[in-house]
Amino acid sequence: MLASLLGVALLAATAAAPAARAAEALRVGTECTYFPFNYRTDAGELTGYDVDVAREIGARIGAEIEFVCQEWKGMIPALLAGKFDLIVASMSITEERLEKIDFSAPYRVSIGQFVAAKDKNLALFDADGALIPAALEGVKIGLERASTYESWLKAKAPGADVAYYDSNEAMYLDLKAGRVDAIMTNPMKAYLSFISKPDGAGFEVVGPQLEEEAYFGTGVGVGLRKGQGDLKARIDAALKAMTEDGALAEFGLRHFPFTIHPQEWKGAS
Repeated sequence: MLASLLGVALLAATAAAPAARAAEALRVGTECTYFPFNYRTDAGELTGYDVDVAREIGARIGAEIEFVCQEWKGMIPALLAGKFDLIVASMSITEERLEKIDFSAPYRVSIGQFVAAKDKNLALFDADGALIPAALEGVKIGLERASTYESWLKAKAPGADVAYYDSNEAMYLDLKAGRVDAIMTNPMKAYLSFISKPDGAGFEVVGPQLEEEAYFGTGVGVGLRKGQGDLKARIDAALKAMTEDGALAEFGLRHFPFTIHPQEWKGAS
């Protein structure tokens, strides 16, 4: 009788105890080839500023992060198709992209700049920093397809001679080989992965850093599907804390000799 009563009590207690909550799992889309933001080391480990940020967001909101490597031009379609839950791939927040997806608040600044061989002596901008479209005559420009740089150049110089690339690596190879005269890209990446290296000794940035929000957006954010307000709010709260407690600064300084995040919390997009 006692054993029976104990068994009943144990079953009741088990039924009353809350079920262990499985950790939330979030799949994160990133290129896996975009040094120093998201790339693999020689040992095959995925690392970079975007990867650091994604993992820290996961730790702060209690989610397990799984990375999915995705080619850049298909990043937003893959998110919308449910291939992954978030984009953490140095994607700039722009009005055009906000029509399709939502973004967190910025976790990195977003700028563009031209890079060319020093012996080209390109003078593409006037004294006020405005592009001179006529100066692009006879100049072949390399651009990553579906990038903010492509949008900017199409608006500023629609007649420019452009070569399109599906990856930064192919674009840099053609720049070094002289198949393009200049490229437009992120100057942070250009400095660390190219200009500061032996292969980049004969190259330089051309003109000013370009920061027009209409093209480059308010910065780089985490992309997610529309209708996920709760998840977006949790990610924003994590990024706010990371901005204020120095985590974003720490991540930036792992990869750059300068900070690359907004110095003040800008709030949600």
